[in-house]
Amino acid sequence: MSIGLLGKKVGMTRIYDEDGAMIPVTVIDVSDNTLLQTKTEETDGYSAVQVGFDGQRESRVNKPRNGQFKKAGSEPKRFVREFRLDAGADVPEAAPSADMFQNGQFVDVIGTTKGKGFQGVYRRFGFGGLPQSHGSMMHRRPGGIGAGSTPGRVWKNTKMPGRMGGKRVTVQNLKVVESRPEDKVLLISGAVPGAKGGYVIIRPALKKPAASE
Repeated sequence: MSIGLLGKKVGMTRIYDEDGAMIPVTVIDVSDNTLLQTKTEETDGYSAVQVGFDGQRESRVNKPRNGQFKKAGSEPKRFVREFRLDAGADVPEAAPSADMFQNGQFVDVIGTTKGKGFQGVYRRFGFGGLPQSHGSMMHRRPGGIGAGSTPGRVWKNTKMPGRMGGKRVTVQNLKVVESRPEDKVLLISGAVPGAKGGYVIIRPALKKPAASE
């Protein structure tokens, strides 16, 4: 896997291409990526780089974590992730930044979806519904969930009401409409998982690699 970027979702806006067509984009701030640690086969058993994003006060971090940040010459970070490197891949000497992605390149974005709380099957799974006529007492209920005397139990993974959202999701093959290293932001086509201010991981697309890869 190639090294990626950590970022924060700023929100959505629109831009226009040379033909005047409107393109909805998500703005992602990638201004504060810091290279914290390099792991190698000899010392750690695998090859990876550890990247931190978004500074915070030292008092909010425990002592072992603070020691790690000080060793790297960095302020404490809120969001820390590792990027595994392929065997024989070059280890980057500097922290990743917006210029590692080119206009038109495809990326995979990993984020945590918005939490919706406890929801019924209509909203959670898009059930079609039961009769709304006079006398029906079902309406928005899920209907039967059992299987009678055989097997006489509720099957595993049956779609039922429950907690919705708040899960880690990867959206694949999103296009980088504009990479703006001077502003330290990426403009990515379409919707990115999560709420405004949520942390995301941007990595080169696995299924649509860049031409140079």
